Amino acid sequence: MGKLVLYYATMNSGKSLDLIRTDYNYIENGFNTIVMKPSKDTKAEDYISTRAGLKRKVDYLIGEEESIIDILSNKLNDITCIFVDEAQFLNKKQVKELRLITASTDIPVICYALRLNFKGELFEGSEALFTDADEINELKTLCPLCKKENMARYVGRKVNGEFVSKGKEVVIDGSNNNVEYIPLCEKHFLEDVMHEDLKLVRRKVYGK
Repeated sequence: MGKLVLYYATMNSGKSLDLIRTDYNYIENGFNTIVMKPSKDTKAEDYISTRAGLKRKVDYLIGEEESIIDILSNKLNDITCIFVDEAQFLNKKQVKELRLITASTDIPVICYALRLNFKGELFEGSEALFTDADEINELKTLCPLCKKENMARYVGRKVNGEFVSKGKEVVIDGSNNNVEYIPLCEKHFLEDVMHEDLKLVRRKVYGK
């Protein structure tokens, strides 16, 4: 029985870099792999790309309503591992199919995903993976707005240089020159994106 493994993080944490590195290690040692990603991720088209410049062409793009089991039918006989990048864009049914694949074979499926969208809410695919994964690992990065080494676990969307908390869940950076994403710690997400007054809350809870 294989494992369903999740690596999750916010933006710029090296998720795709880790996928390419791990996939390379399998191939270098003589194993065959399959790399997939949802077609909803139009960045780099049918490639996985990293900020470091490394790229890997995906073997299969997963359509929004497509069956992963159907995509992989008769293609797993000599496969040692399956990788899925940008797995937050999967739907619940597709995650369940990954669970069925690992339960019925000896093939591990390793998924890389964002945990939260720019509103601070779980993506559908991420929620399903947190429910079904056998192993969950966090990749870490720092908040660029902090003067201290605070971990970033949120993501902020900027439109024309300003943080926003409303809009479509999926807008791929690079497809729109006015949109960029910033990894944020909890404090900066709440203050800069959600406009919460944390100092006021502190005064209220302490009564002064």
